[in-house]
Amino acid sequence: MIHPSAKIHPTALVADGAVIGEDVVIGPFCIIEGSVEIKARTVLNSHIVVKGDTVIGEDNQIYQFASIGEVNQDLKYKGEATKTIIGNGNLIREHVTIHRGTIQGGGVTYIGNNNLLMVNVHVAHDCQIKNNCILANNATLAGHVELDDFVMLGGGSMVSQDVPPYVMAQGNHAQPFGVNLEGLKRRGFDKPTMHAIRNVYKMIYRSGKTLEEVLPEIEQIAQTESAISFFVEFFKRSTRGIIR
Repeated sequence: MIHPSAKIHPTALVADGAVIGEDVVIGPFCIIEGSVEIKARTVLNSHIVVKGDTVIGEDNQIYQFASIGEVNQDLKYKGEATKTIIGNGNLIREHVTIHRGTIQGGGVTYIGNNNLLMVNVHVAHDCQIKNNCILANNATLAGHVELDDFVMLGGGSMVSQDVPPYVMAQGNHAQPFGVNLEGLKRRGFDKPTMHAIRNVYKMIYRSGKTLEEVLPEIEQIAQTESAISFFVEFFKRSTRGIIR
């Protein structure tokens, strides 16, 4: 079903069964498979391929030669019914590739809202990207990577273990080098909260103690400082260990 207000270029190929929403723009030489849904006001500029069971939300801007919902590169994948879901207000630049999920990884590759994926970013199968993240040029996410809100990737770093909230990491392999105080200021964090976050960082990385040793004290701080609760929640979810 194609909404009457949608603008589809004559050279674009939109398969029967695709759902195209209000004021969607599909530019020259795009290819849209029949199991795809594109919601209101999303713009596909040109030469974009959208395949598989893919839902793209509202108000996204997608630039030329992006590939979304393609078969993933996991050799275990045998054509099972899996999905790609993209939220609202994302900016997806040239040559970005986003692959569908796998049954083994939960079946869905997910991108939330208001993210910026710069040129040549690759998002592999079963990745979960939340909101307001920035992936710089050529950033690559292997399968099953999770990014929480306001994550920024770039600078040639190689991240093989988990990076705690508010922490900046750099290098190959990535190592911690402080709290992102400038980012916290931009997000409206007050001085007492930033002071608490910095103290927790020192406990984790400069006290000489293991994470297991400092975690009870962090949990106690989290009872009165809600921003610290993100540390506690993160450590409970962590399966690879944290960068050191």
